[in-house]
Amino acid sequence: MRTPPMRASLTVALCGLASAPALAADVGVKLQIPQLDVAEYHRPYVAVWIEREDQSVAANLAVWYELDKRNGEGTKWLKDLRQWWRRAGRELQMPMDGVSGATRPVGEQTLSFVSGKGPLPELAPGHYQLVVEAARETGGRELVKIPFQWPVSKAQQLQAQGSSELGKVALDIKP
Repeated sequence: MRTPPMRASLTVALCGLASAPALAADVGVKLQIPQLDVAEYHRPYVAVWIEREDQSVAANLAVWYELDKRNGEGTKWLKDLRQWWRRAGRELQMPMDGVSGATRPVGEQTLSFVSGKGPLPELAPGHYQLVVEAARETGGRELVKIPFQWPVSKAQQLQAQGSSELGKVALDIKP
């Protein structure tokens, strides 16, 4: 029995796709929310994003804020994340599926992304920065940046240290 030419072409094309190398990269972010010795503790609002060399936002990865406030009142305080708000926040409709969520407790928080899926788009080759900003009611505000090159040819582990509202921030990229 002879295979029709179109079916044979489709089979060859699908086999070629299955053997092609995957171009997606894994990106992991770990950030430490420190325990603060203060009389009135509030969990911080946190924004995590990737910015280009011109400081425009390439991807919003996470925004944690108080979701339980009545009538969306928690969104009113998102502007306290000043850098994120100016660069992207005021243009966005919250909540954002796959990006926004509730504030997180003290401790290490972990985020994982795959390039081209969810909130992490395919990035053009170039220089970028991972930016993490935290702001807390009756507390301070802090911004931590980790520069990186995209794409990566080998696994990289980069980190920066916060001084008050954030502890260690780590960026792990695997090709």
